[in-house]
Amino acid sequence: MALNIISNYAANVAHRNLTASDEMATRSLSKLSSGTRVVSARDDAASMAIGARLNATTQALKTATVNVGQANAMLQIADGGMATIDDILVRMKTLAVQSSSGNLSDTERGFLNDEFTELRDEVDRIASSTNFNGIQLLGNGGDVALDYADLEAAGTGAAISAANGFDAIAITDNNYWATDTNAGGVTDNDFTVAINYAAGGQVIMTVSTNIDGAASRAQSIDVSDYITGGSKEMSAGDKSTLNFDELGLSFTINNNFTASVDSIAADNTGASDFGTDTQFNAGATNNSTLNTVTMAADNGQTLAASIEFQVGGGNTANDRLSINLTSVDSEALGTGSAGTDTSLADLGANAISTAASAQNAVEVVTRAIDDLQRARAAVGTSQNRLDFAGQNLASTQENTESARSTLLDLDVAAEMTAFTSKQILVQSGVAMLAQANQMPQNLLRLLQ
Repeated sequence: MALNIISNYAANVAHRNLTASDEMATRSLSKLSSGTRVVSARDDAASMAIGARLNATTQALKTATVNVGQANAMLQIADGGMATIDDILVRMKTLAVQSSSGNLSDTERGFLNDEFTELRDEVDRIASSTNFNGIQLLGNGGDVALDYADLEAAGTGAAISAANGFDAIAITDNNYWATDTNAGGVTDNDFTVAINYAAGGQVIMTVSTNIDGAASRAQSIDVSDYITGGSKEMSAGDKSTLNFDELGLSFTINNNFTASVDSIAADNTGASDFGTDTQFNAGATNNSTLNTVTMAADNGQTLAASIEFQVGGGNTANDRLSINLTSVDSEALGTGSAGTDTSLADLGANAISTAASAQNAVEVVTRAIDDLQRARAAVGTSQNRLDFAGQNLASTQENTESARSTLLDLDVAAEMTAFTSKQILVQSGVAMLAQANQMPQNLLRLLQ
Protein backbone atom coordinates (compact mmCIF):
# COMPACT_ATOMS: atom_id res chain seq x y z
CA MET A 1 0.00 0.00 0.00
CA ALA A 2 1.34 3.44 -0.94
CA LEU A 3 2.17 5.85 1.81
CA ASN A 4 0.29 9.17 1.53
CA ILE A 5 -0.63 12.18 3.56
CA ILE A 6 -4.07 13.12 2.21
CA SER A 7 -5.81 9.78 2.88
CA ASN A 8 -5.43 7.67 6.02
CA TYR A 9 -6.99 4.32 5.14
CA ALA A 10 -6.14 2.71 8.48
CA ALA A 11 -7.83 5.51 10.42
CA ASN A 12 -10.95 5.21 8.26
CA VAL A 13 -11.16 1.46 8.88
CA ALA A 14 -10.65 1.94 12.61
CA HIS A 15 -13.28 4.69 12.69
CA ARG A 16 -15.83 2.56 10.83
CA ASN A 17 -15.36 -0.37 13.20
CA LEU A 18 -15.46 1.92 16.21
CA THR A 19 -18.73 3.44 15.01
CA ALA A 20 -20.30 -0.02 14.53
CA SER A 21 -19.08 -1.22 17.93
CA ASP A 22 -20.38 1.90 19.64
CA GLU A 23 -23.81 1.53 17.97
CA MET A 24 -24.05 -2.12 19.07
CA ALA A 25 -23.01 -1.19 22.60
CA THR A 26 -25.61 1.59 22.70
CA ARG A 27 -28.40 -0.75 21.51
CA SER A 28 -27.32 -3.35 24.06
CA LEU A 29 -27.34 -0.69 26.75
CA SER A 30 -30.90 0.37 25.81
CA LYS A 31 -32.08 -3.24 26.13
CA LEU A 32 -30.42 -3.63 29.52
CA SER A 33 -31.88 -0.36 30.80
CA SER A 34 -35.43 -1.14 29.53
CA GLY A 35 -35.40 -4.83 30.40
CA THR A 36 -36.90 -5.80 27.06
CA ARG A 37 -35.35 -7.71 24.18
CA VAL A 38 -37.29 -5.77 21.53
CA VAL A 39 -36.81 -2.04 22.02
CA SER A 40 -37.93 -1.09 18.52
CA ALA A 41 -39.44 -2.90 15.57
CA ARG A 42 -36.03 -3.32 13.88
CA ASP A 43 -34.93 -5.56 16.74
CA ASP A 44 -37.64 -8.15 15.89
CA ALA A 45 -40.73 -6.86 14.09
CA ALA A 46 -42.69 -10.14 14.31
CA SER A 47 -42.05 -10.57 18.03
CA MET A 48 -42.99 -6.97 18.70
CA ALA A 49 -46.35 -7.38 16.88
CA ILE A 50 -47.20 -10.63 18.62
CA GLY A 51 -46.00 -9.33 21.97
CA ALA A 52 -48.11 -6.17 21.68
CA ARG A 53 -51.24 -8.27 21.14
CA LEU A 54 -50.34 -10.56 24.01
CA ASN A 55 -49.73 -7.57 26.26
CA ALA A 56 -53.13 -6.11 25.37
CA THR A 57 -54.75 -9.47 26.08
CA THR A 58 -53.00 -9.71 29.44
CA GLN A 59 -54.21 -6.28 30.52
CA ALA A 60 -57.74 -7.08 29.35
CA LEU A 61 -57.72 -10.33 31.31
CA LYS A 62 -56.61 -8.45 34.43
CA THR A 63 -59.62 -6.13 34.06
CA ALA A 64 -61.91 -9.10 33.42
CA THR A 65 -60.64 -10.63 36.68
CA VAL A 66 -61.66 -7.42 38.47
CA ASN A 67 -65.09 -7.70 36.82
CA VAL A 68 -65.49 -11.23 38.13
CA GLY A 69 -64.60 -10.10 41.63
CA GLN A 70 -67.14 -7.27 41.50
CA ALA A 71 -69.79 -9.59 40.09
CA ASN A 72 -69.23 -11.97 42.98
CA ALA A 73 -69.47 -9.06 45.43
CA MET A 74 -72.74 -7.99 43.82
CA LEU A 75 -74.23 -11.46 44.10
CA GLN A 76 -73.04 -11.76 47.69
CA ILE A 77 -75.01 -8.60 48.53
CA ALA A 78 -78.07 -10.18 46.89
CA ASP A 79 -77.54 -13.40 48.85
CA GLY A 80 -77.24 -11.46 52.10
CA GLY A 81 -80.52 -9.65 51.42
CA MET A 82 -82.27 -12.93 50.65
CA ALA A 83 -80.89 -14.48 53.83
CA THR A 84 -82.59 -11.71 55.83
CA ILE A 85 -85.83 -12.15 53.88
CA ASP A 86 -85.67 -15.88 54.65
CA ASP A 87 -85.53 -15.12 58.37
CA ILE A 88 -88.55 -12.82 57.97
CA LEU A 89 -90.53 -15.49 56.10
CA VAL A 90 -89.80 -18.03 58.82
CA ARG A 91 -91.18 -15.60 61.39
CA MET A 92 -94.22 -14.89 59.19
CA LYS A 93 -94.97 -18.61 58.93
CA THR A 94 -94.68 -18.90 62.69
CA LEU A 95 -97.23 -16.11 63.10
CA ALA A 96 -99.58 -17.66 60.54
CA VAL A 97 -99.43 -21.06 62.23
CA GLN A 98 -100.05 -19.45 65.63
CA SER A 99 -103.00 -17.47 64.29
CA SER A 100 -104.50 -20.63 62.73
CA SER A 101 -105.12 -22.12 66.17
CA GLY A 102 -108.62 -21.96 67.62
CA ASN A 103 -107.42 -21.07 71.11
CA LEU A 104 -106.88 -17.42 70.08
CA SER A 105 -109.46 -14.65 70.08
CA ASP A 106 -109.81 -12.04 67.36
CA THR A 107 -107.90 -9.60 69.56
CA GLU A 108 -104.78 -11.79 69.70
CA ARG A 109 -105.06 -12.51 65.99
CA GLY A 110 -105.17 -8.76 65.40
CA PHE A 111 -101.83 -8.39 67.19
CA LEU A 112 -100.34 -11.22 65.15
CA ASN A 113 -101.77 -9.74 61.94
CA ASP A 114 -100.16 -6.37 62.67
CA GLU A 115 -96.74 -7.97 62.95
CA PHE A 116 -97.36 -10.15 59.89
CA THR A 117 -98.20 -7.20 57.65
CA GLU A 118 -95.33 -5.12 59.01
CA LEU A 119 -92.92 -7.95 58.24
CA ARG A 120 -94.34 -8.19 54.74
CA ASP A 121 -93.65 -4.47 54.30
CA GLU A 122 -90.10 -5.09 55.50
CA VAL A 123 -89.66 -7.75 52.82
CA ASP A 124 -90.64 -5.15 50.23
CA ARG A 125 -88.33 -2.55 51.76
CA ILE A 126 -85.35 -4.91 51.67
CA ALA A 127 -86.15 -5.99 48.11
CA SER A 128 -86.45 -2.36 47.05
CA SER A 129 -83.33 -1.05 48.79
CA THR A 130 -80.88 -3.89 48.09
CA ASN A 131 -78.66 -2.74 45.25
CA PHE A 132 -75.06 -2.62 44.08
CA ASN A 133 -73.88 0.71 42.71
CA GLY A 134 -77.48 1.65 41.92
CA ILE A 135 -78.25 -1.68 40.22
CA GLN A 136 -81.33 -3.32 41.74
CA LEU A 137 -80.78 -6.91 42.87
CA LEU A 138 -83.98 -8.17 44.52
CA GLY A 139 -86.79 -5.96 43.23
CA ASN A 140 -87.68 -2.63 41.71
CA GLY A 141 -86.23 0.44 43.37
CA GLY A 142 -88.15 3.12 45.19
CA ASP A 143 -88.08 5.92 42.70
CA VAL A 144 -91.68 6.19 41.56
CA ALA A 145 -93.33 9.58 42.07
CA LEU A 146 -96.73 11.18 41.62
CA ASP A 147 -97.28 13.30 38.53
CA TYR A 148 -97.82 16.51 40.48
CA ALA A 149 -99.09 18.29 37.37
CA ASP A 150 -102.30 16.26 37.84
CA LEU A 151 -102.87 17.93 41.22
CA GLU A 152 -102.65 21.44 39.86
CA ALA A 153 -105.68 23.51 38.86
CA ALA A 154 -107.62 21.84 36.02
CA GLY A 155 -105.37 18.77 36.31
CA THR A 156 -106.91 15.31 36.26
CA GLY A 157 -106.60 15.16 40.06
CA ALA A 158 -107.28 18.82 40.87
CA ALA A 159 -110.15 17.92 43.23
CA ILE A 160 -107.77 16.04 45.52
CA SER A 161 -106.88 19.35 47.11
CA ALA A 162 -106.51 20.99 50.53
CA ALA A 163 -109.84 22.73 49.99
CA ASN A 164 -111.56 19.34 49.90
CA GLY A 165 -109.57 17.95 52.84
CA PHE A 166 -106.49 16.43 51.20
CA ASP A 167 -103.15 17.88 52.30
CA ALA A 168 -100.72 15.33 50.82
CA ILE A 169 -100.42 11.95 49.13
CA ALA A 170 -97.54 9.56 49.75
CA ILE A 171 -96.46 6.37 47.99
CA THR A 172 -95.80 3.68 50.59
CA ASP A 173 -95.19 0.70 48.28
CA ASN A 174 -92.89 1.66 45.44
CA ASN A 175 -92.63 -1.93 44.23
CA TYR A 176 -96.34 -2.04 43.46
CA TRP A 177 -96.33 1.29 41.60
CA ALA A 178 -93.11 0.49 39.72
CA THR A 179 -94.82 -2.54 38.17
CA ASP A 180 -94.73 -2.38 34.41
CA THR A 181 -95.09 -5.13 31.84
CA ASN A 182 -95.55 -3.11 28.66
CA ALA A 183 -93.70 -0.42 26.78
CA GLY A 184 -95.61 2.44 28.39
CA GLY A 185 -93.46 2.78 31.49
CA VAL A 186 -95.15 3.64 34.79
CA THR A 187 -97.02 6.58 33.33
CA ASP A 188 -99.97 4.30 32.58
CA ASN A 189 -100.30 3.51 36.30
CA ASP A 190 -102.86 5.67 38.15
CA PHE A 191 -105.40 5.78 40.97
CA THR A 192 -108.85 7.32 41.40
CA VAL A 193 -110.32 8.61 44.67
CA ALA A 194 -114.07 8.44 45.36
CA ILE A 195 -116.10 9.18 48.52
CA ASN A 196 -119.64 7.85 48.39
CA TYR A 197 -122.80 7.79 50.48
CA ALA A 198 -123.73 4.23 51.49
CA ALA A 199 -126.80 2.61 53.01
CA GLY A 200 -127.28 3.28 56.70
CA GLY A 201 -125.77 6.75 56.50
CA GLN A 202 -122.22 5.50 56.04
CA VAL A 203 -119.67 7.44 54.02
CA ILE A 204 -117.08 5.26 52.28
CA MET A 205 -113.82 6.41 50.71
CA THR A 206 -112.63 4.10 47.92
CA VAL A 207 -109.36 4.25 46.02
CA SER A 208 -109.11 2.25 42.79
CA THR A 209 -105.85 1.61 40.97
CA ASN A 210 -104.90 0.86 37.38
CA ILE A 211 -101.62 -0.81 36.48
CA ASP A 212 -100.56 -0.77 32.83
CA GLY A 213 -103.88 0.90 32.06
CA ALA A 214 -105.96 -1.97 33.42
CA ALA A 215 -107.92 -2.23 36.68
CA SER A 216 -105.73 -3.71 39.40
CA ARG A 217 -106.95 -3.21 42.98
CA ALA A 218 -109.46 -1.27 45.07
CA GLN A 219 -109.60 -0.59 48.80
CA SER A 220 -112.34 1.11 50.83
CA ILE A 221 -112.26 2.79 54.24
CA ASP A 222 -115.28 3.85 56.28
CA VAL A 223 -114.82 7.58 56.94
CA SER A 224 -118.23 8.14 58.56
CA ASP A 225 -116.62 9.00 61.91
CA TYR A 226 -115.05 12.13 60.37
CA ILE A 227 -118.50 13.75 60.10
CA THR A 228 -119.30 16.70 62.37
CA GLY A 229 -120.11 15.21 65.77
CA GLY A 230 -118.30 11.97 64.88
CA SER A 231 -115.54 10.43 66.96
CA LYS A 232 -112.91 11.62 64.47
CA GLU A 233 -114.34 15.06 63.70
CA MET A 234 -111.52 17.38 62.67
CA SER A 235 -111.13 21.00 63.73
CA ALA A 236 -108.94 23.76 62.33
CA GLY A 237 -105.29 22.73 62.47
CA ASP A 238 -106.03 19.01 62.86
CA LYS A 239 -104.22 16.44 60.69
CA SER A 240 -104.84 12.75 60.21
CA THR A 241 -103.67 9.96 57.91
CA LEU A 242 -105.69 7.48 55.90
CA ASN A 243 -103.59 4.42 55.02
CA PHE A 244 -104.49 2.37 51.97
CA ASP A 245 -101.89 -0.32 52.59
CA GLU A 246 -103.09 -2.70 49.89
CA LEU A 247 -102.55 0.03 47.32
CA GLY A 248 -99.27 1.42 48.61
CA LEU A 249 -100.77 4.87 49.29
CA SER A 250 -101.48 7.13 52.25
CA PHE A 251 -103.44 10.38 52.38
CA THR A 252 -102.84 13.20 54.87
CA ILE A 253 -106.16 14.97 55.54
CA ASN A 254 -107.09 18.27 57.21
CA ASN A 255 -110.20 19.72 58.83
CA ASN A 256 -111.81 20.37 55.43
CA PHE A 257 -112.22 16.61 55.13
CA THR A 258 -114.95 16.79 57.78
CA ALA A 259 -116.78 19.39 55.68
CA SER A 260 -116.56 17.10 52.64
CA VAL A 261 -117.95 14.13 54.57
CA ASP A 262 -120.75 16.37 55.91
CA SER A 263 -121.66 17.38 52.36
CA ILE A 264 -121.82 13.78 51.16
CA ALA A 265 -123.75 12.52 54.19
CA ALA A 266 -126.35 15.30 53.86
CA ASP A 267 -127.39 14.06 50.42
CA ASN A 268 -128.48 10.43 50.45
CA THR A 269 -129.01 10.39 46.67
CA GLY A 270 -125.34 10.15 45.80
CA ALA A 271 -125.49 13.27 43.64
CA SER A 272 -123.13 15.07 46.05
CA ASP A 273 -120.56 12.28 46.19
CA PHE A 274 -116.88 13.10 45.69
CA GLY A 275 -116.07 11.84 42.22
CA THR A 276 -119.60 12.49 40.95
CA ASP A 277 -120.54 16.07 41.82
CA THR A 278 -119.16 18.61 39.33
CA GLN A 279 -119.90 21.40 41.87
CA PHE A 280 -118.69 19.61 44.98
CA ASN A 281 -119.40 21.39 48.29
CA ALA A 282 -121.45 23.91 46.30
CA GLY A 283 -118.28 25.22 44.63
CA ALA A 284 -118.98 26.47 41.12
CA THR A 285 -115.48 25.52 39.96
CA ASN A 286 -114.97 22.58 42.33
CA ASN A 287 -115.30 19.63 39.95
CA SER A 288 -114.90 16.46 42.03
CA THR A 289 -114.69 14.30 38.90
CA LEU A 290 -111.10 15.54 38.59
CA ASN A 291 -110.04 12.77 40.96
CA THR A 292 -107.42 10.73 39.09
CA VAL A 293 -103.64 10.95 39.59
CA THR A 294 -101.05 9.23 37.40
CA MET A 295 -97.49 8.22 38.19
CA ALA A 296 -94.45 10.02 36.86
CA ALA A 297 -91.88 8.11 34.87
CA ASP A 298 -89.34 6.44 37.13
CA ASN A 299 -85.56 6.97 36.90
CA GLY A 300 -84.72 3.51 35.69
CA GLN A 301 -84.22 1.79 39.06
CA THR A 302 -85.99 -1.37 38.02
CA LEU A 303 -84.88 -4.95 38.39
CA ALA A 304 -83.25 -6.08 35.15
CA ALA A 305 -84.18 -9.50 33.83
CA SER A 306 -80.47 -10.29 33.51
CA ILE A 307 -77.06 -8.67 33.88
CA GLU A 308 -74.14 -9.37 31.56
CA PHE A 309 -70.63 -9.41 33.01
CA GLN A 310 -67.57 -9.08 30.80
CA VAL A 311 -65.39 -12.03 31.85
CA GLY A 312 -63.10 -12.18 28.83
CA GLY A 313 -60.85 -9.95 26.76
CA GLY A 314 -62.80 -10.25 23.50
CA ASN A 315 -66.11 -9.19 22.04
CA THR A 316 -67.88 -12.52 21.63
CA ALA A 317 -70.73 -14.15 23.50
CA ASN A 318 -68.19 -16.43 25.17
CA ASP A 319 -66.48 -13.41 26.70
CA ARG A 320 -69.65 -12.44 28.57
CA LEU A 321 -71.56 -14.18 31.33
CA SER A 322 -75.27 -13.49 31.73
CA ILE A 323 -76.80 -13.83 35.20
CA ASN A 324 -80.56 -13.84 35.71
CA LEU A 325 -82.04 -11.96 38.67
CA THR A 326 -85.35 -12.84 40.31
CA SER A 327 -87.65 -10.49 42.18
CA VAL A 328 -88.25 -11.54 45.79
CA ASP A 329 -90.72 -8.87 46.92
CA SER A 330 -94.20 -9.61 48.24
CA GLU A 331 -95.67 -9.43 44.73
CA ALA A 332 -93.45 -12.29 43.54
CA LEU A 333 -93.09 -14.50 46.62
CA GLY A 334 -95.80 -17.11 46.94
CA THR A 335 -96.68 -17.24 43.24
CA GLY A 336 -94.94 -20.56 42.76
CA SER A 337 -92.13 -18.99 40.73
CA ALA A 338 -94.00 -17.31 37.85
CA GLY A 339 -97.17 -19.27 38.58
CA THR A 340 -100.60 -17.84 39.22
CA ASP A 341 -100.95 -18.71 42.90
CA THR A 342 -101.69 -16.12 45.58
CA SER A 343 -98.69 -13.97 46.50
CA LEU A 344 -97.87 -12.49 49.89
CA ALA A 345 -99.16 -9.12 48.69
CA ASP A 346 -102.49 -10.68 47.67
CA LEU A 347 -103.18 -11.69 51.28
CA GLY A 348 -104.15 -8.07 51.92
CA ALA A 349 -104.26 -6.06 55.12
CA ASN A 350 -106.10 -8.79 57.07
CA ALA A 351 -103.76 -11.57 56.09
CA ILE A 352 -104.06 -13.62 59.31
CA SER A 353 -106.87 -11.80 61.15
CA THR A 354 -109.08 -14.93 61.08
CA ALA A 355 -108.28 -18.61 61.51
CA ALA A 356 -109.32 -19.37 57.94
CA SER A 357 -107.20 -16.60 56.42
CA ALA A 358 -104.26 -17.61 58.63
CA GLN A 359 -104.50 -21.20 57.42
CA ASN A 360 -104.39 -19.94 53.84
CA ALA A 361 -101.44 -17.70 54.73
CA VAL A 362 -99.49 -20.72 56.01
CA GLU A 363 -99.66 -22.23 52.53
CA VAL A 364 -98.77 -18.93 50.83
CA VAL A 365 -95.76 -18.31 53.09
CA THR A 366 -94.60 -21.89 52.53
CA ARG A 367 -94.65 -21.29 48.78
CA ALA A 368 -92.90 -17.95 49.35
CA ILE A 369 -90.08 -19.72 51.19
CA ASP A 370 -89.74 -22.15 48.28
CA ASP A 371 -89.72 -19.28 45.78
CA LEU A 372 -87.02 -17.51 47.78
CA GLN A 373 -84.86 -20.62 47.96
CA ARG A 374 -85.10 -21.07 44.21
CA ALA A 375 -83.94 -17.49 43.71
CA ARG A 376 -81.17 -17.87 46.27
CA ALA A 377 -80.01 -21.16 44.74
CA ALA A 378 -79.77 -19.44 41.34
CA VAL A 379 -77.55 -16.76 42.88
CA GLY A 380 -75.34 -19.40 44.49
CA THR A 381 -75.05 -21.26 41.18
CA SER A 382 -73.98 -18.06 39.45
CA GLN A 383 -71.40 -17.38 42.17
CA ASN A 384 -69.87 -20.83 41.70
CA ARG A 385 -69.77 -20.29 37.95
CA LEU A 386 -68.05 -16.95 38.46
CA ASP A 387 -65.49 -18.64 40.74
CA PHE A 388 -64.55 -21.06 37.97
CA ALA A 389 -64.50 -18.23 35.45
CA GLY A 390 -62.10 -16.39 37.74
CA GLN A 391 -59.84 -19.44 38.04
CA ASN A 392 -59.77 -19.82 34.26
CA LEU A 393 -58.93 -16.13 33.87
CA ALA A 394 -56.05 -16.45 36.32
CA SER A 395 -54.63 -19.47 34.44
CA THR A 396 -55.08 -17.83 31.04
CA GLN A 397 -53.51 -14.60 32.27
CA GLU A 398 -50.53 -16.50 33.67
CA ASN A 399 -49.90 -18.40 30.43
CA THR A 400 -50.42 -15.33 28.25
CA GLU A 401 -47.96 -13.38 30.39
CA SER A 402 -45.46 -16.23 30.05
CA ALA A 403 -45.81 -16.24 26.26
CA ARG A 404 -45.33 -12.47 26.12
CA SER A 405 -42.29 -12.76 28.37
CA THR A 406 -40.71 -15.35 26.12
CA LEU A 407 -41.04 -13.04 23.14
CA LEU A 408 -40.16 -9.69 24.65
CA ASP A 409 -38.39 -10.00 27.99
CA LEU A 410 -34.61 -9.70 28.02
CA ASP A 411 -32.19 -12.44 29.11
CA VAL A 412 -30.12 -10.08 31.24
CA ALA A 413 -27.18 -12.48 31.76
CA ALA A 414 -26.76 -13.15 28.05
CA GLU A 415 -27.16 -9.50 27.09
CA MET A 416 -24.71 -8.39 29.80
CA THR A 417 -22.13 -10.77 28.36
CA ALA A 418 -22.71 -9.32 24.88
CA PHE A 419 -22.54 -5.77 26.25
CA THR A 420 -19.18 -6.48 27.91
CA SER A 421 -17.80 -7.78 24.62
CA LYS A 422 -19.04 -4.68 22.80
CA GLN A 423 -17.51 -2.42 25.44
CA ILE A 424 -14.16 -4.09 24.87
CA LEU A 425 -14.53 -3.61 21.12
CA VAL A 426 -15.31 0.09 21.66
CA GLN A 427 -12.24 0.52 23.86
CA SER A 428 -10.09 -1.36 21.34
CA GLY A 429 -11.48 0.73 18.47
CA VAL A 430 -10.65 3.97 20.29
CA ALA A 431 -7.09 2.77 20.91
CA MET A 432 -6.55 1.63 17.30
CA LEU A 433 -8.00 4.85 15.89
CA ALA A 434 -5.47 6.75 17.98
CA GLN A 435 -2.67 4.55 16.60
CA ALA A 436 -3.91 4.98 13.03
CA ASN A 437 -3.91 8.76 13.45
CA GLN A 438 -0.25 8.54 14.50
CA MET A 439 0.89 6.67 11.36
CA PRO A 440 1.17 9.77 9.08
CA GLN A 441 3.71 11.16 11.53
CA ASN A 442 6.17 8.54 10.19
CA LEU A 443 6.10 10.26 6.78
CA LEU A 444 7.64 13.40 8.29
CA ARG A 445 10.97 11.59 8.58
CA LEU A 446 11.09 11.24 4.80
CA LEU A 447 10.67 15.00 4.42
CA GLN A 448 13.52 15.83 6.78
